[in-house]
Amino acid sequence: MIYVSPLSAVADAIRDLKPSHLVSLLDPETMIDTPQGIVPAQHLRLSVNDIAEEIDDLVPPGIEHVASLIDFIRNWDQESPLLVHCWAGISRSTAAAFIALCALNEGHPEDELAKLVRMRGAHAHPNRLMVRHADSLLKRGGRMSAAVDALGPGRACWEGELFSLPLRPRQG
Repeated sequence: MIYVSPLSAVADAIRDLKPSHLVSLLDPETMIDTPQGIVPAQHLRLSVNDIAEEIDDLVPPGIEHVASLIDFIRNWDQESPLLVHCWAGISRSTAAAFIALCALNEGHPEDELAKLVRMRGAHAHPNRLMVRHADSLLKRGGRMSAAVDALGPGRACWEGELFSLPLRPRQG
């Protein structure tokens, strides 16, 4: 199972869900140390701002960040849950969850995976730059980006809630 949360829910999620792996997507100033209950080697820390284009003094998600994410996902044994979080649980973390689903489910229609993310997290508004990089790295021919664009904006909120995604969604 993949869980997506805001930073404020991480400690409770680790205690209650007992994930083996954690992905933190936070700006460099607010990046967290590895929380108790997570092995440091199983904590991917990506220091990026939640932006979709270059802005002075901010760190956009780069192709190298997304490549690290895909490698981390593919090396996860899937025996215990994966927890993905960003500051609000709305953009970077939902993009990472969508990317994980696409990386783990080759050949599954991207639009179905994007709709699943939105169905489970009505607030989900995946970071488009991260998705664009993953689309290229996973050789999805623009289908990942088109699927996220077709979703439109998620439910407006300041912070998302914890939600889960199955690793192997049913097709159709």
